[in-house]
Amino acid sequence: MPLYQSGVSDVGVESSASALSWGPVIGGAVAAAATALILLLLGAGVGLTMVSPWSGESASFTTVSITAAIWFVVVQWLASALGGYLTGRLRTKWAGVHTDEVFFRDTAHGFLSWALATVLVAGLAGSAFTSLVGGGVQALASATSTATIAGATSGSADNTGPNVAAGYFTDALLRPQDLRNRAQTDDAAAVAEVSRILLNSATAGSMPDEDKTYLSAVVASRTGLTPEEAKARVDAVLQRIDQAKIETQEAADKARKSASTTAMLGALSLLVGAFIASAAAALGGRQRDDEEAALIAKL
Repeated sequence: MPLYQSGVSDVGVESSASALSWGPVIGGAVAAAATALILLLLGAGVGLTMVSPWSGESASFTTVSITAAIWFVVVQWLASALGGYLTGRLRTKWAGVHTDEVFFRDTAHGFLSWALATVLVAGLAGSAFTSLVGGGVQALASATSTATIAGATSGSADNTGPNVAAGYFTDALLRPQDLRNRAQTDDAAAVAEVSRILLNSATAGSMPDEDKTYLSAVVASRTGLTPEEAKARVDAVLQRIDQAKIETQEAADKARKSASTTAMLGALSLLVGAFIASAAAALGGRQRDDEEAALIAKL
């Protein structure tokens, strides 16, 4: 007997039963979320076996990252398929509904089950892709901070923010003429002043010529080098600082690109998971109706 009679008009007739069955949707979502959590814990346990503090016994960071990303995708797809299939199998039969409408309702139920499971997993365990994106942003901020700190050879813990600028300009106003006698009698003050100069130049992106000349004079007075040798040492150190800044900026850019790629692939993976859940729900619903029809035929 067909599920839908085309010769019977039901215009103006509203069914008392809702087309949305929350019971199967919630059941499928809970099953999908639980499956995802179990598989994620299993993957974390296996992943930890790939990492070792001993040199030469641990997998590379790239290998671990790629493996974790692949496992996360597989977990999400498997959980989506299970949740969607259970949603389709557990819903009640819709009597007097066209097969096309039944298919649409099943896919909608599977999609809702996937959406609810995704929200549950994100709330309980945290979104892995959001964490990766946040990690990329944090790496960018850390790299920028490292580039700034690379300009200092030493200094006190309070030499940050406005204190650095204030200390730098204060030093510029009070720079003595007799550098040799001052450097020999006040080493701590000289080291702190050099640190502030380097921090200021790292923050500004370049060092003024007068600061280079002053640093060369300080180095010459402290080390006994000739002015030419002191200037060469200052230039070498500044070159190493610039190289460190470039390396940290490259690392930050690499982390940004990696986070961007991961976010886009994560969004694509979630969309595929939604499709899998919808298709699985339609499959489960059709199998449920076919088995019931076969049972009725036997009777």
